[in-house]
Amino acid sequence: MKETDREAVATAVQRVAGMLQRPDQLDKVEQYRRREARKKASVEARLKAAIQSQLDGVRTGLSQLHSALNDVTDIQRSLADVSRDWRQSINTVESLKDVKDAVVRHSQLAAAVENLKNIFSVPEIVRETQDLIEQGALLQAHRKLMDLECSRDGLMYEQYRMDSGNTRDMTLIHGYFGSTQGLSDELAKQLWMVLQRSLVTVRRDPTLLVSVVRIIEREEKIDRRILDRKKQTGFVPPGRPKNWKEKMFAILDRTVTTRIEGTQADTRESDKMWLVRHLEIIRKYVLDDLIVAKNLMVQCFPPHYEIFRNLLSMYHQALSTRMQELASEDLEANEIVSLLTWVLNTYTSAEMMGNAELAPEVDVSTLEPLLSPDVVSELLDTYMSTLTSNIIAWLRKALETDKKDWLKETEPEADQDGYYQTTLPAIVFQMFEQNLQVAAQISEDLKTKVLVLCLQQMNSFLSRYKDETQSYKEQHLRDRQHPHCYVQYVIAIINNCQTFKESIVSLKRKYLKSDAEAGVSLSQPSMDGILDAIAKEGCGSLLEEVFLDLEQHLSELMTRKWLSGSNAVDTICVTVEDYFNDFAKIKKPYKKRMTAEAQRRVVLEYLRAVMQKRISFRSAEERKEGAERMVREAAQLRHLFRKLASGFGEDADGYCDTITAVAEVIKLTDPSLLYLEVSTLVSKYPDIRDDHIGALLAMRGDTSRDMKQTIIETLEQGPTQANPNYVPIFKEIVVPSLNVAKLLK
Repeated sequence: MKETDREAVATAVQRVAGMLQRPDQLDKVEQYRRREARKKASVEARLKAAIQSQLDGVRTGLSQLHSALNDVTDIQRSLADVSRDWRQSINTVESLKDVKDAVVRHSQLAAAVENLKNIFSVPEIVRETQDLIEQGALLQAHRKLMDLECSRDGLMYEQYRMDSGNTRDMTLIHGYFGSTQGLSDELAKQLWMVLQRSLVTVRRDPTLLVSVVRIIEREEKIDRRILDRKKQTGFVPPGRPKNWKEKMFAILDRTVTTRIEGTQADTRESDKMWLVRHLEIIRKYVLDDLIVAKNLMVQCFPPHYEIFRNLLSMYHQALSTRMQELASEDLEANEIVSLLTWVLNTYTSAEMMGNAELAPEVDVSTLEPLLSPDVVSELLDTYMSTLTSNIIAWLRKALETDKKDWLKETEPEADQDGYYQTTLPAIVFQMFEQNLQVAAQISEDLKTKVLVLCLQQMNSFLSRYKDETQSYKEQHLRDRQHPHCYVQYVIAIINNCQTFKESIVSLKRKYLKSDAEAGVSLSQPSMDGILDAIAKEGCGSLLEEVFLDLEQHLSELMTRKWLSGSNAVDTICVTVEDYFNDFAKIKKPYKKRMTAEAQRRVVLEYLRAVMQKRISFRSAEERKEGAERMVREAAQLRHLFRKLASGFGEDADGYCDTITAVAEVIKLTDPSLLYLEVSTLVSKYPDIRDDHIGALLAMRGDTSRDMKQTIIETLEQGPTQANPNYVPIFKEIVVPSLNVAKLLK
């Protein structure tokens, strides 16, 4: 209390100090005192009221406790009186045991009397029930069966109540009603038969299916009532619970499974398309069954049975099991495709579960996959492995077939534009197309994988193709008379290269969404390179044929015979043009290169003849005549190759101009200007060497030793800056056994 008083005084001091901080506030001291006195009086009044209220509550509580104590005392006295009366009545209750037994017997006898008519008529009811079952009157048969079971169960229950341990009487009752269980089983068989054919029955006689469902629903209600009574009495009649609803769904499940398994009519041995037929029958049956279930069966079952949802689940599970079984078999590549296409696409398409007649009850987005991702992946791996082997074998067979065509005595076929070709590109890409179309039916990912596989195998195939064309050329060179149509088939091979390139581009454009997809650019440059190499080799082979026939005429160039009027160049032009009439059946890209190469080689051989010192002019007249002849022949060759290149939109004069430039050096009459002319030649053709200049000067036959020395030394001072577009030609020309030392002597 002292501590509290001190705290109160300190608080008051602090409060007074807060109110009297300025001198002018002293005038209000009396006012402050009255205000604080009023507050104090108010607080004391509230405290008194609160204390009074608490005291009234305590007084009331004490009064109620006193009343409760009195009540407890009275109850205690009453319980003592009840206990005393109960002890006095025990003997009286025991003396009534005989009365109790009599009541139980009376109850049993009453039940027996009540069912007496049924008891005596049991054999007759059994016969009637049996007849009704055989006649198909299932509802009436079930009604009589229920009467029999009710009589039996009532008697057994009363016996159970009287003496649950008396098995003899129980057995007696059960034996008397023994036929009841047989009738129940027979009726159940009829119900299950109807349910097994429910999809047919619901179309022909839906009332029969409704009767079956009503019987099952009755039995379900009886089962529930029996189980409820069991919780109270512990008694369960024989054969209960029947659980016919559960058995009904089990029967439907087995029926669905059997229906799907029974659709396989063929085997691989009897029909290569067995799986396609099997899957198509499954699709048709399942779709038809579910449509019937949705439109008709739902009306025959109570809503809480959810018959359509349950049937859908059964069909889905049965299909999943069947697909797993098929997937586990040793399927061929085409069978794997058929299975996966059906599982991944057909099943959820409008042809089956996505059919408009099943909406909205069937939502394909909620259906679980028929095959697990692992099984699908395993099947795809097997398919890709088998497909790889098949593609390799198909490509090898196609190449062998094409090689046999190369040896034929007849020309190859031509396309609509007249270009020679063989069937190889068409066979190869038709095979690729078929496999890609099949893969596209399964998934985009598989399609891309198959395309990558095709391109990989195409790469390997082209390497073998190149080797075989080389062997074909070598075989021909051993005997140029065979094969008879060698030139035509080489042209076809060259054209095939262009067809292959175009087909590869077309294939990728058709089956890929973008060039960035799944390693798409796979070895395209490599394949183009191989194809160009094959075509280049083929063009080279054809040109070799040309130059083998030109060899004799080329050897006449720059000889005395040539100077005296040989028609070697005329023959060369006629021969080249004749060959290129056949080469017209080469497709444009390769024919263009071949024409340019033919011109280059003809000019190269012409220049090689100049450099081989086959002739040395003896006079200015001979030099003039030879130079003019060279210019005429250069013009003749230029005209020829312009004619051959007319369809390419390019001017091919460059190589022929080289002959004219060399002729200008030979034609020059003033030797003092020879240095200038040679310098011009060197600046124009920077790959020309001193041995070329030496051979050219030797051919003129009038160059002095000092002049030769000066010209060659000038050439050796340094190379002339070459034109970036210049294609070297002189570097391929070797001057045989001719050196500058000999020229200077």
